[in-house]
Amino acid sequence: MKLLTVDHLNKQYGKGEAGIHALKDVSFVMEKGEFAAVVGESGSGKSTLLNCIGGLDNPTSGKVYLDGCDLFSLKESERTVFRRQNIGFIFQSFQLVPELTVEQNMIFPLLLDHRKPEQKAVNELLELLGLTTRRKHLPNQLSGGQQQRVAIGRALMAKPMLILADEPTGNLDSRNSRDVLDMLIQASRHYQQTILMITHNVNLTSAVDRVFQVADGVLADLGGMRE
Repeated sequence: MKLLTVDHLNKQYGKGEAGIHALKDVSFVMEKGEFAAVVGESGSGKSTLLNCIGGLDNPTSGKVYLDGCDLFSLKESERTVFRRQNIGFIFQSFQLVPELTVEQNMIFPLLLDHRKPEQKAVNELLELLGLTTRRKHLPNQLSGGQQQRVAIGRALMAKPMLILADEPTGNLDSRNSRDVLDMLIQASRHYQQTILMITHNVNLTSAVDRVFQVADGVLADLGGMRE
């Protein structure tokens, strides 16, 4: 089932000869439950691509469809609500609320939409992420790897159609990086979650379903790298 369609996406900063083409005619499709990685050098356009797909940045031209919805046909206020309900974000810097516990951070997106979390689902997710014994801890009482697991749980809690992970292992050592990737893979399989992850670490792409490479704003599909 086709979930995400990126159609001739372009992003230019500035005009004329001074203009920078961050994305150049990018098109691809992702199926529901697919886990794909985007690799490329710093400044290649990876983060710009993710920000446009997530509706955080407006493309210069082109379309992004999520489950048939044209993201940029929505008014900004409508797009904000749609994004909050249908797209989960995992950032390199975790971005947890320091005054909230592990469990509170995970259910926070639901509370923003005045939705009551199901305790059974919360418990299941805490167990999946290995955080059951840490549920009442604050972020500053956790390791970097544990904080990133909380961020993954927060992204999964609202059961979004798409999760966008921006260098989720960028602040972690090699062991924690592998653990976090394993958690994402497990979540992808367990919840049939569609995930698009950008990374500079090609060693983390061996277990994903498909790999894209971005160079100078141009995207190439490298196919499946899964072992």
